[in-house]
Amino acid sequence: MGKTYEGGVPLTEVVRSGFVEGLHRGSVVALDAGGAPVAVAGDVASPVFPRSSNKPMQAVGMLRAGLALTGAADLALVSASHAGEEFHLERVAGLLRGAGLDESALHCPPDLPVGELAREAVLRAGGGPTRIQMNCSGKHAGMLLTCLAAGWPLDGYWRPEHPLQQRLTATIEEFTGERAAAVGVDGCGAPVLAVSLTGLARAYLRVVSAEPGTAERTVADAMRAYPELVGGTQAEDTRLMRGVPGLLAKVGAEGVIAVAAPGVGAVALKIDDGAGRARMPVLVSALRRLGVDAPVLTEYAEVPLLGGGVPVGAVRPVW
Repeated sequence: MGKTYEGGVPLTEVVRSGFVEGLHRGSVVALDAGGAPVAVAGDVASPVFPRSSNKPMQAVGMLRAGLALTGAADLALVSASHAGEEFHLERVAGLLRGAGLDESALHCPPDLPVGELAREAVLRAGGGPTRIQMNCSGKHAGMLLTCLAAGWPLDGYWRPEHPLQQRLTATIEEFTGERAAAVGVDGCGAPVLAVSLTGLARAYLRVVSAEPGTAERTVADAMRAYPELVGGTQAEDTRLMRGVPGLLAKVGAEGVIAVAAPGVGAVALKIDDGAGRARMPVLVSALRRLGVDAPVLTEYAEVPLLGGGVPVGAVRPVW
């Protein structure tokens, strides 16, 4: 595996009034059900930060370390980048309360909800940033509960040298089949590990293909059963899991997404400039190469561009 990401190739074009005004470059890999590459573009061997697309493997590591939850819905939230809707916040608060903790125990920074509607509702009500509204608060609550279950200190639970983070690092390396090329600080303050897109796709394929009763299958089943808790009512990964039977999906910051379906395969991609608008058209193109189609994919195949309030073009795949 290379030491640095070399960058991608043009994956989408930005067309306005019939004129190509821009391109989004990136890298993407599609694996078949056996893990063999079906389609590849760009640099899929060098490490990238998958950001929140690492969360399913982190949740697996927490379960293995002793995390015990009352149901699959809570596990979906631990694996989430939630939109900050009221049902998300109530469930995070419940996790903390059940462990005798409150919002002050979370290390993630105060933030407004990432979901547009939820954010607007907070601002209209005169509210401001809080830790529990931060989209990773479910993961951080899960980390705290895991420390309590394992007998590890809560202090510094987010630091790379903490026993919790050491366990989660080992889990990600196991599932990707790679040693982490770098350890960074994610937006929430917890560690983020650099692995290749191929390793990321391989990890997702393993998670969805696991036997029932394993920690990885338990995480996959929870996320697919409660996709609104993983993202939100309008989130891309939520709508994908609702619209494509059996699909596991998780977005990450900076234009990353990883998906997998048992018996079908897996896709992992990164848009170099981090543009979220380019992510879904590329994913749709990759899934169709694996023989997957559904009405929700048609909706995401192109992203409309507006001029004067009406559609005049689109962001569309060229790969």
